[in-house]
Amino acid sequence: MLSVIRVHLPSEVPIVGCELTPYVLLRRPDKTATTDDVPESSPLEGHFLKYRWYRVQSDKKVAICSVHPSREATLQCLGCIKTKVPVTKSYHCSTKCFTDAWQHHRVLHERAAAEGNDEEEELLRLNSSGSVSSILSTVSSLTNGSSSSVYPSAITQKTGAGGETFVEVGRSKTYTPMADDVGHVLKFECVVVNAETKQNVGHSCTILTSRVIPAPSPSPRRMIPVSGTVDSNGRPMSMGSFTVLSYNILADAYASSEIYSYCPTWALSWTYRRQNLLREIVKYHADIVCLQEVQSDHFDEFFAPELDKHGYQALFKRKTNEVFVGNTNTIDGCATFYRRDRFSHVKKYEVEFNKAAQSLTEALIPVPQKKIALNRLVKDNVALIVVLEAKFGNQAADIPGKRQLLCVANTHVNISHELKDVKLWQVHTLLKGLEKIAASADIPMLVCGDFNTVPASAPHSLLAVGKVDPMHPDLMVDPLGILRPHTKLTHQLPLVSAYSSFARMGGSLTAEQQRKRMDPSSNEPLFTNCTRDFIGTLDYIFYTADTLTVESLLELLDEESLRKDTALPSPEWSSDHIALLAEFRCMPKTRR
Repeated sequence: MLSVIRVHLPSEVPIVGCELTPYVLLRRPDKTATTDDVPESSPLEGHFLKYRWYRVQSDKKVAICSVHPSREATLQCLGCIKTKVPVTKSYHCSTKCFTDAWQHHRVLHERAAAEGNDEEEELLRLNSSGSVSSILSTVSSLTNGSSSSVYPSAITQKTGAGGETFVEVGRSKTYTPMADDVGHVLKFECVVVNAETKQNVGHSCTILTSRVIPAPSPSPRRMIPVSGTVDSNGRPMSMGSFTVLSYNILADAYASSEIYSYCPTWALSWTYRRQNLLREIVKYHADIVCLQEVQSDHFDEFFAPELDKHGYQALFKRKTNEVFVGNTNTIDGCATFYRRDRFSHVKKYEVEFNKAAQSLTEALIPVPQKKIALNRLVKDNVALIVVLEAKFGNQAADIPGKRQLLCVANTHVNISHELKDVKLWQVHTLLKGLEKIAASADIPMLVCGDFNTVPASAPHSLLAVGKVDPMHPDLMVDPLGILRPHTKLTHQLPLVSAYSSFARMGGSLTAEQQRKRMDPSSNEPLFTNCTRDFIGTLDYIFYTADTLTVESLLELLDEESLRKDTALPSPEWSSDHIALLAEFRCMPKTRR
């Protein structure tokens, strides 16, 4: 007979908006084990599985720490209440938690004061002995709300002990916690049912979650006008302009707890990160979205269908798999999305650097060195180039009867620090391909992605300056001779980094704040990647300055935007990279 062997949850912390799907191990009648579902519509030898989810409600109310949402709060910042900061931000689990978070937390007070809530400084609720007093007696009126259920009383089961009430909230294997669940434990129940009698067979298997927490929300990032204007929500107002987002989202295959041990396991789980990333991406309202490290299965099963609901058409180029070992469904690649109401698809080019490596070795590398050369050059990296046609007008650039085309390149360059020659060769190969497209059509260009190269490196110099100094130290690493002669390391595209526009802004306070987050020697952000082992800039949006102009940019993060001692990913930010977003306008082509 069908029976349940074991039930457990993939994540120890349930989060509002993130699906919970328990792992249920079954024993079939033939004694084999399986994790396949057995629904009522397809019973197995007269039996099926019945699922129930309950919210466990009790008289005890708890508040959740705003910094460590898996912990209960023990103190509250009264300064937040006085300055009308959202109450959920006022709770902390310990005095150490509060003091460690102070550099970030005080920004909330400063913003509230700037909006007219000028109140006294932060207060801690301490009793006369100096210990932190409990605030649980006040939490119920501040955070968790009424304990009354929105579900019919007919499906409410009361227990005799502890005053707990079990409120049925779901009847399927998967459940997505809601705002009403915050602060409560959830109970999952699984039982075998006789398909004919509809009676339970044997004992039910149950499991309790920890308390449901709200989805952590990072401080919003505003669009900063460079030459254009934005509305009250920080969105571009320029007529005929368009926005482009570039974001390495950190593939689940790379998001191991060994590498990112500082990130809570629940915040590192894909079920949590995918929802948090989707919320962030959708919030930016970009017309074109360039994502890197998108796994094939996640593109097909999540990003393409979810972004389709928001009006995006999807294109994808998976990395090649000559080096990769493992499940090919988890190979990542570059995904480009565009809003169907703003653009139409004209053409797509796929760049496989492995193929370019094959051609290079055939043409330049002596036979005895070909295998060594391919081992060094074949790294599975790709680029996706998309030509789009704008559906909107732009008075500054409009020529009657002329189509407004746009070429968008999305790439992820090899990560290895030792392979400086390979990085430079990949960037040079991509630029030469873009030059061919430019030669065949008068078309504005964007080059986006994770280039895994820092400002002032040889690849960055090639992109931003159009050439590499023959004395550049990166050129010393060239065991195959693929970079010689160095005079060939040039291109004619008038590329400029979008974020360098912050360096050219006027003397406003906003401009000064953004310049503090820039490297003055390179006019690039201080960082776009922030882990415990590395902090620096690897991601860029380049544009052809003779055909495009920057209107506004998404503000950069600074150290105060990240909590003290916090690296990425974190509960608030679900990638180790930050998103870059730029607003552009097409303009009549000018000579360089």
